[in-house]
Amino acid sequence: MKSIRVAVVGLGIGQQHIEAYQALSGMFEVVAVSSLEPDISHRIAKKHQIPHVCRDLDEICGMQDVDVVDLCTPPYLHFDQLQQALKAGKHAICEKPLVGSLKEVDELDDLTRTTGKTIMPIFQYRFGHGVQKLKRLVDLGIAGKAYLSTVEVAWRRRADYYTVPWRGKWTTELGGTLLSHGVHSLDVLCYVLGTPRKVFARAETRVNPVEVEDCLVAVLEMPDGSLASFAITVGSARELSRHRFCFANLVAESNVRPYTNSSDPWKFIGDTPEIAEQIQEALAVFKPGLESFEGQFEQYYQAMSGWGDLPVNLEDARRSVEVVTAAYHSVSTGQDVHLPISNDHPAYAGWSPQRIQ
Repeated sequence: MKSIRVAVVGLGIGQQHIEAYQALSGMFEVVAVSSLEPDISHRIAKKHQIPHVCRDLDEICGMQDVDVVDLCTPPYLHFDQLQQALKAGKHAICEKPLVGSLKEVDELDDLTRTTGKTIMPIFQYRFGHGVQKLKRLVDLGIAGKAYLSTVEVAWRRRADYYTVPWRGKWTTELGGTLLSHGVHSLDVLCYVLGTPRKVFARAETRVNPVEVEDCLVAVLEMPDGSLASFAITVGSARELSRHRFCFANLVAESNVRPYTNSSDPWKFIGDTPEIAEQIQEALAVFKPGLESFEGQFEQYYQAMSGWGDLPVNLEDARRSVEVVTAAYHSVSTGQDVHLPISNDHPAYAGWSPQRIQ
């Protein structure tokens, strides 16, 4: 297949997307960029030798030589922009959070069927080598039954972070630290163990004077009956991210680097010498692929070339949105929330306090 022609909209995290596309020589060609600040757009286009700087998404959707629109825009814009891109005959890639409700995910799913175009959500953490090794051990049955998993995300965001106008508000950021900072670590948990069947959560705003939460804890009952805890704050003087999985046959421990903890090194500790040997043998033949955005985009190229399924799809995004919906609804009601969440649930159309009151 010839290279996929991509237009990147939004040049915050979008700059990392551009670098990943250009690292995959022959697979992708970034043909256009757009942002709200023309000076930044022109600077990025010049730096990366991108031929077109566009005013807005309207102009990009009118370009014949764009195959995929990559949306790296603020969360509240995603739903409308995804619809616009698909209706214009473009495939779409979209940063997290995909949208702000299960209802919107389901409507986008219907639109992909109508238009024949695809949407790939961004969940680049799951392509880290540490996570991929654990997934292999689980899939081979070496890990055994899951007992308890713990996820900790302790980052630091000060007042200047929230001077960006759309941050810290329910109507524009769509949520707080769970949605903006913890959702990737939550995806890793669900990628390994599946969709939880019950969620209980508590949240507070303690670090910065914003509308949304900046501290949250959740207890999750996973589909196999194992338990998981998830804790996140943006008030940690020492930044770290950590995953720890306790299985019947092994313990898996991530490194604690705040933004790359899904990559090596991870520790896999067998319960017996025999299991330790099985772990060593299984990982000795592990063939690591590319990580992070490059890993996800490489597999996307292969899928679009007819060599497999999308590496991340709308079902993955729906699972993420469903767990977020459950957590926020639990915070608002003080109750356990059972999954799956049906279309008659009070939070199906959105989890913000304004919607569920």
